[in-house]
Amino acid sequence: MNYTVNQIANITNSKIIGDGELIIKNIAFDSRIIYSTKNTAFIAINTSKNSGEKFIESAIDRGINIIISEHHYSQFDNITWIIVENSVEFLQKLAKYHFKNCHIKSIGITGSNGKTILKEWLYQCLWNEFPTVKSPKSFNSQVGLPLSLLQINDVHRLGIFEVGISKPNEMEKLENIFQPQIGLLTHIGTAHLANFKSEDELIDEKIQLFKDSEVIIYNGDNTLVDKKLNDLYSSKKLISYGLSDSNQVYFKNSISKDEKFTFQYFDEEISFPVHQKDEATLTNVLALITILKELGVENQNIIEKINALKAVEMRLEAIEGIKNNIVINDSFNLDLDSLKTALQFLNEYKKPKKSLVLTDIVGVNSNSKELYDEVSELVNEQKFDSVFLIGNEISKFSDLFKAKIHTFINTKELIDSKHLTEIENQIILLKGARKFEIEKIKDVLELRKHDTVLEINLNALLHNINYHKSLLKPATKMMAMVKANSYGLGSYEISEFLQHHHIDYLGVAFVDEGVELRKKGITVPIVVMNPEQHSYETLIQYNLEPEIYSFRVLELFYEALQKSGYDKNYPIHIKLETGMHRLGFKYFELDDLVEILNKTTLKVQSIFSHLSSSDLPTEKEFTLHQLETFEKNSSYLIEKLRYTPIRHILNSSGITNYTNYQYDMVRIGIGMLGESPNSEIQKQLHSVVSFKTVISQISLVENGESVGYSRRFKPNQPTKIATIPVGYADGIPRLIGNQIGSVGVNKTLAPIVGSICMDMMMINVDHIPNLKEGDKVTVFNAKPSLKEFADYCKTITYEVLTSISPRVKRIYVKD
Repeated sequence: MNYTVNQIANITNSKIIGDGELIIKNIAFDSRIIYSTKNTAFIAINTSKNSGEKFIESAIDRGINIIISEHHYSQFDNITWIIVENSVEFLQKLAKYHFKNCHIKSIGITGSNGKTILKEWLYQCLWNEFPTVKSPKSFNSQVGLPLSLLQINDVHRLGIFEVGISKPNEMEKLENIFQPQIGLLTHIGTAHLANFKSEDELIDEKIQLFKDSEVIIYNGDNTLVDKKLNDLYSSKKLISYGLSDSNQVYFKNSISKDEKFTFQYFDEEISFPVHQKDEATLTNVLALITILKELGVENQNIIEKINALKAVEMRLEAIEGIKNNIVINDSFNLDLDSLKTALQFLNEYKKPKKSLVLTDIVGVNSNSKELYDEVSELVNEQKFDSVFLIGNEISKFSDLFKAKIHTFINTKELIDSKHLTEIENQIILLKGARKFEIEKIKDVLELRKHDTVLEINLNALLHNINYHKSLLKPATKMMAMVKANSYGLGSYEISEFLQHHHIDYLGVAFVDEGVELRKKGITVPIVVMNPEQHSYETLIQYNLEPEIYSFRVLELFYEALQKSGYDKNYPIHIKLETGMHRLGFKYFELDDLVEILNKTTLKVQSIFSHLSSSDLPTEKEFTLHQLETFEKNSSYLIEKLRYTPIRHILNSSGITNYTNYQYDMVRIGIGMLGESPNSEIQKQLHSVVSFKTVISQISLVENGESVGYSRRFKPNQPTKIATIPVGYADGIPRLIGNQIGSVGVNKTLAPIVGSICMDMMMINVDHIPNLKEGDKVTVFNAKPSLKEFADYCKTITYEVLTSISPRVKRIYVKD
């Protein structure tokens, strides 16, 4: 987009305060991840759950001088304002106008699963055929789609956009904005079905997008989809794809046995080699082929594109580096869109110093000078300490970059220079085109080299938090429990992410945990749930807030506070005993508690208790008794204090099962990791943690031979056994050996055989074809799930996660 403020005001019937001749090329909606302020306006989006207007000051502090808002704030000088009636409707109106006047060929993708992967695959296949624009990340909502459409500029000839809905009546608004010429309907599944009366209603809502499409390509394996599209859109060109031969595009041969696939496209047959055989991938490949054929791509060219197609790594990963560095690895692809995304991700970290490794942008059909002018402009706004440029093309424009610049012909030359190993206490972003193999730089910089990794998906964690928030009132605060190293996931990394996303409180068990977070730059309030008496001085020094659960603790803490010289009201959190009989003040102690508190400079920041059985339907009566006790005792304490602290009692299962008792704040722990005892809630949550390793060796064990210590497994026929490099020193309990537990290999469960060793274990893979050494193994994630793995161990998910050894490398990813 490229409009003046006056033009945008005329298009949207909005009011201007300030300079109407300023140019707007980008609209930012999140003040935390503004990567460029030049020709950028910040829009304050107001929803039923939040108001973007409270972040206007933050956007202005970052250098934004154009604000789009429903209200004008006169205290900000020298700012141009576009005042709108409704911020979301403003975006949609502007995007509708912009799309209508761009005249590009467009593909609209909707469905339950596969939208983002197909969008990325199509982009990989088509960017060098046509100048192409696509939705960034998963921008497909009432706000995301308009922001995506506003990226279209004069050079683009093709646009690929995701369109997502989560409840009825949303698609009508999106179809009013965007009418794709080619419509693609992917698999219809259970995602978002909870908000619809039936699958019928969900399909009817989705296919509204195609009212003005010329061609509709759809997964015809769903007979209901096939019938509805043929009934409603019989006058359009309809093409069905799928695994069934009733479709116009389908596979002719076995998808499990053959090394080459032959697929039928109407009357044509095309064959290509097999890479992945799972049904979801193959179905997506059929959709991809169908669109490429529709756009006139030749068969041989299609085969070449599929052979070159990499599995889309739609993620950035953060890993712990040598010399106290954080390494952000985004070495999977490189274009302007993905560079902007990486720079946004970088802004979520608070390291004061940062460096960038950046390669040539390969295969972009545009003027090199114009391209690297824009690249350098984006990079320079980030104020990197050092920039390492790799490639002949980008090195020609090194004078455009403002930092300590180093240029190299290839990745090996940079590694050999030893410059990277001299960097300390920084965040290092690796951003490169695939051909430069800059993942080799990650191998040099990462601290731990273990093939066994614990992968934490931060987007999934945020989704789970937002799902729980959706059950609450907008004003209800949330405390995230990050004790025990965030249940083994990494205390600082999780806390940093939560702080960036405006969590209200963090909860830790001991003072040392809170001190570590403070030292690394965490500034949000931190409650210490079990402050030990020798740690009070440190607690006060680092502005941590103690749980007070007894008169002894209260007396000792206040004594330490007086000795420290602290002369203001210090926040404390009063724990009430409501039936768990672990810690807390009882009802008959409250009068004495108030009498003591009124003589101190302590301020009761919150009053809380803990539910023992909120996850058990059989204990509902007891839980309700706890809640009644808390209501009675906390109300009495507030009456006596004569001010109103925050109240909170609900944990993760409490949020979902006893929502009416949310009070002023709730506490989330295992729920944010995607675990719930409620099967219906579990369907709405995303898995956060994946424990992964690889196959070290595959051996054929003959009949009568044995496996492992004490010869505990002896096959009765020749059996393939794989050894994997993970053992009880990594957190795998020995009790799940000898065919009690299993791990996942190629989406198939492989039983653990023999005794689990300290650093490795053996699995039976005789029933799994086409395995090779180096293939991935899932200890837990989807198959087996974390809950299933905990069941093998005869324990709970908390214990499984907190038992994973520190030597296991943690990787933090964002899809």
